[in-house]
Amino acid sequence: MHKTVFSILFSFAFIITSAQDVMTPEMLLQLNKVSGKGLTKDGNSLIYSVSKYNLESNTSSTTTYQIQISGGDAQIITDYKTLLADKSVSPNGKYKITTAEVKLKNITGQDFYKDVPHSNVKIYDALNYRHWDTWEDGAYNHVKYLSVKDTISEPIDIMAEEPFDCPQKPFGGSEDYLWSPDSKNILYVTKKLSGAAYASSTNTDIYKYNLESKTTTNLTFENKGYDTNPSFSSEGQLAWLQMKRDGYESDKKDIIVTVNGSPINLTANWDGTVDSFVWQDNGDKIYFVAPVLGTVQLFEIGIPVAGKKSSSLKQITNGQFDVSGIVGQSKQTIVVSRRDMNHATELYTVNLSNGKMTQLTHANDAIYNAIKLSNVEKRMVKTTDGKDMLTWVIYPPNFDPAKKYPTLLYCQGGPQGALSQIYSFRWNFQLMAANGYIVVAPNRRGMPGYGVEWNEQISKDYGGQNMQDYLSAIDELAKEPYVDNDRLGAIGASYGGYSVFYLAGIHEGRFKTFISHDGIFDWKSMYGTTEELFFVNWDLGGAYWDKNNVDAQNAYTKFNPTEKVGQWTTPIMIIQGGNDFRVPIGQGLGAFQAAQLQGIKSKLLFFPEENHWVLNNQNSIVWQREFYKWLKETL
Repeated sequence: MHKTVFSILFSFAFIITSAQDVMTPEMLLQLNKVSGKGLTKDGNSLIYSVSKYNLESNTSSTTTYQIQISGGDAQIITDYKTLLADKSVSPNGKYKITTAEVKLKNITGQDFYKDVPHSNVKIYDALNYRHWDTWEDGAYNHVKYLSVKDTISEPIDIMAEEPFDCPQKPFGGSEDYLWSPDSKNILYVTKKLSGAAYASSTNTDIYKYNLESKTTTNLTFENKGYDTNPSFSSEGQLAWLQMKRDGYESDKKDIIVTVNGSPINLTANWDGTVDSFVWQDNGDKIYFVAPVLGTVQLFEIGIPVAGKKSSSLKQITNGQFDVSGIVGQSKQTIVVSRRDMNHATELYTVNLSNGKMTQLTHANDAIYNAIKLSNVEKRMVKTTDGKDMLTWVIYPPNFDPAKKYPTLLYCQGGPQGALSQIYSFRWNFQLMAANGYIVVAPNRRGMPGYGVEWNEQISKDYGGQNMQDYLSAIDELAKEPYVDNDRLGAIGASYGGYSVFYLAGIHEGRFKTFISHDGIFDWKSMYGTTEELFFVNWDLGGAYWDKNNVDAQNAYTKFNPTEKVGQWTTPIMIIQGGNDFRVPIGQGLGAFQAAQLQGIKSKLLFFPEENHWVLNNQNSIVWQREFYKWLKETL
């Protein structure tokens, strides 16, 4: 069923808009969220969804649309699955992949003792007992397949009784498995390790299961780091993403392709790291997105062929925005998602011959046209070691250089996450600026987009050069007459939250307030309670009890916020999720208790059911209101 949708249906005008001329927390939460589902089988149309949240009713709704990639009016569609290629069905149409959890281990009291069905206890004898926000329960995600025509038999489990996950937990999906072009094999990604080895390693591999022989082959056994996102070209050539070093989750990510049966690293000589990729329709090229100079852009690279020289790597798009993902490609057009610090994600077409971008969806145009936007400036700041550091400066709408403005130093998480043209629905720069704050967001050491050396420098130097980078950025902006030096704040989450805790002990009176969300406060406690040990092992250097490891001892003493908490004097708000297993609850509670016992003005914003993020919409509103309430009180 199709129905023509006029542009007014995309307007999603809120009542509040008429009373506000800048972004508000309520408006931000109720923006349309656009997601591309794929191109139709004929390559002529885009299928996408628009999700909407209504604050008053506390309900969400999602509508699916179809639009020609050449442009025009969109249509609401109620059944789109037949329009898209079903990647779970084998190319010959005979089989279908499915996934399901399989219970393989006894964990609960009820598992061990059947006569106490109402007990509430978990029993562990090895690590990996919890991950992200979920306790291990003895069930594992498994890939299965069945005959399309057979509706009676149970699907065949290609992982049998193996206690490993595919899709991988906590975030894996359909990108973790696929059919081979000849329909004879299923490829899947998993990490076949357990216990302490699982928690300490990033060694995922790509496996090939043969339907006829029922045998499994490890295709990437020689590589000890991540191997993910396998994808076949139209010609049957396999490509995937790879990191080389085991335990290093932020290693340079390269595109590997098989040429004449041997793996070739396409991007080995390129000083960057890949986010995601797709094959060109005819298999001659690969298109990929990657961070570069504070943005994320679309690139292409040729595939080596015997007797033919590969084309060089080329950047296709260029501008002050993020190409945050690739939806699909048809002939000389590719559809991507795009965002910037003033606009949430919309879908665009890219002309592959000249890089020209054309906006295809307009889900939030009416909102942005009705409010005043921020000016986002790219500024180069000289660091203490003589480097040029790109720093984003976001100014309030109607900025007047003759006035003085309170200014926020934004500390990015990761720590090796790109600070590009992001548009967050929590840490939203547009909203901060709309509330009258200048935002200073430095691309400090540790961020991708400036070469591998810049990206890697932060490891084992958490309280070192990158902290000086933060201070260089805020000190440079503080020279401007429109920056109120008596009203500077520092804010951040995760590693950014750690940065706030650390800066609170070394800032020498620069800042008047701090906000830390799910930040690391005590590295010893963090090492003992976080779930992905490869992260702390690599970035800190190892365990705190290893007294012979200089890097580790620096981390647990010199770079540990608890060692400098005695120098805290500045008001601080601490935000913590109760189900955050990455940066567990004790980090936030310990920091709040330390501030309170020293008589420092402080506030704890505790979300018992949130993880490392804030996902509940109404919790998000409280987060925003408390965020700006604290800034108003202390800055």
